[in-house]
Amino acid sequence: MWTHAHVHHWIAQPDRWDAVLSIPDEVNAVVVDLGSFTVKVGYAGEDTPKHVFPSLTLAGIDPKSQALGSIDSPPNGDAMEVDGVGPSGRTFKVGTASLAVPQDGLEVISPFSEAGVLEDWDALEALYNHAFKDQLRLDLKEHPLMLGEPSNTPRPVREKQVELLFERYDTPAVFLAKNAVLSAFSTGRQTALVVDAGHAQTMVAAVHDGYVLQKSVIRSPLGGALLTRCLMHSVQSGGTRIHPRFDFQRVETVPGQFEVKYEARKYRGPDGELHAVTATDSYRRHTVLSIAQDLKDAVCRVSDGPFDPEENANIPQVTYELPDGQEIQVGADRFAVPEALFNPGLLARYGAEGAPDDAAPAPAPLQAAVNECVARCDVDARRELYANALLTGGTAGFASLRERLEREVTEAAPALARVKLVSPSNPVERRYSVWIGGSVLASLGSFQQMWMSKAEYAEYGPGLIHKKAP
Repeated sequence: MWTHAHVHHWIAQPDRWDAVLSIPDEVNAVVVDLGSFTVKVGYAGEDTPKHVFPSLTLAGIDPKSQALGSIDSPPNGDAMEVDGVGPSGRTFKVGTASLAVPQDGLEVISPFSEAGVLEDWDALEALYNHAFKDQLRLDLKEHPLMLGEPSNTPRPVREKQVELLFERYDTPAVFLAKNAVLSAFSTGRQTALVVDAGHAQTMVAAVHDGYVLQKSVIRSPLGGALLTRCLMHSVQSGGTRIHPRFDFQRVETVPGQFEVKYEARKYRGPDGELHAVTATDSYRRHTVLSIAQDLKDAVCRVSDGPFDPEENANIPQVTYELPDGQEIQVGADRFAVPEALFNPGLLARYGAEGAPDDAAPAPAPLQAAVNECVARCDVDARRELYANALLTGGTAGFASLRERLEREVTEAAPALARVKLVSPSNPVERRYSVWIGGSVLASLGSFQQMWMSKAEYAEYGPGLIHKKAP
């Protein structure tokens, strides 16, 4: 694990800091990893996030809109919902429970653009309110904040993030750390070639002596969401309709026997009465994709070598039961869908939203992105990067992905390169590596001089973050 000795060289660099901020040891810093799929939040020094909830929100223009609770939903627990009106007048509902049932007129909104850049700041504020007020139940003015961010985050976005955290939440100090750096730190590395296979994208970045080499950063749309859309398209084009859970009810016809009735479920509202709810198109799509993702996670795996779905059309099928009881058979697509990571030309087979068409070239294969990332770095650093490759993120959980990617990168790498790709075997460490790295870093006594304080913000403005946390 990361230690004071590991970080000492990274901190003690001449002329790096204009000021020193002292954070008392007894004040726990808050660590946030704002991912494209989930938000992870908790306290520095802990092994895992305290709360994890979806990065999506429900948003509508009617501030009087009221949430409806499922007649058979369990108690919310950590999956609490929050109602609030953003500066634009939109109403937001956040949390697992809020996304579990349809809401009249509310659309599913992500704070990120299709390019993975923060753009909806009202939605982001709703996520922060849920994290700090409803989940951690704290006042951020008493806690410094460590925030992980994508390695390619534009400078104006970083500055606006700093402004929001100081002005809206009155935090005493902020540090924005690149995701690739935090993932490397989570495994005790100052130098690493980080492949972060996430939901909306895969980011490949070289980290050297605790810094991201910005010229090396490569973003690929080859992420879990695109693969989920491909599998959904395959299932539906085969004649199977995936029904959202709110589109049907299981009715007990005789003791022990149930029949599925395809009719809209009713939900109990604040008045205690049952109401029919009309789901928006975005909500319906969200729920169908959630089912397709469960299917993908259950049946898909990476082939040991290149996989041609046409040549393997007769591969043995596996049976999967959808929530409404339909049973489907999945054959070659079990391997063909994740094969798109290595052969993006397969995306055209599915015609899924977000897949390239004839007018747009397919993205580069994942192994090509890895080698291109290294090629952008100085020659003297390349051997060490190849020997310290790290695969993290939610999509990294595909069976055999690590082994296959290591082989593919090795085949395309320079002859003298010795590729060593590791990935945490523990799914929690693999999925939450950014948050864990932030937790370790922010808890170190030797790190406390690195925060950007509110006093510094007031004197120098948000642009100082580029010097304090480059």
